[in-house]
Amino acid sequence: MTHKPTKTTEMINYQTDGIVSTTILKQDSGSVTLFAFDAGQSLSEHTAPFDALLQVLDGRADITLGGEPVTVSAGEMLVMPANVPHALAAPVPFKMLLTMLKS
Repeated sequence: MTHKPTKTTEMINYQTDGIVSTTILKQDSGSVTLFAFDAGQSLSEHTAPFDALLQVLDGRADITLGGEPVTVSAGEMLVMPANVPHALAAPVPFKMLLTMLKS
């Protein structure tokens, strides 16, 4: 197996009027998933049973976390604690890396 660096933002492409995701790693202890949201796309409010780390790689995301609005831009990250309601919206196209920690 060859090990080489990969440009994360090149691993996924935007889809017009859509949300694209690809799982990079999935293990019992958690997962790492790459997402690309086109402008105007969103995920409605929901909760997750595990802590998550959201890292915006391109563009910016409008997040509502526990009822509080937060804007996360490229190069920034946000910790989303387990069981705290959150929602995501894309005012512009954005890519993010989501790391879920199950243990």
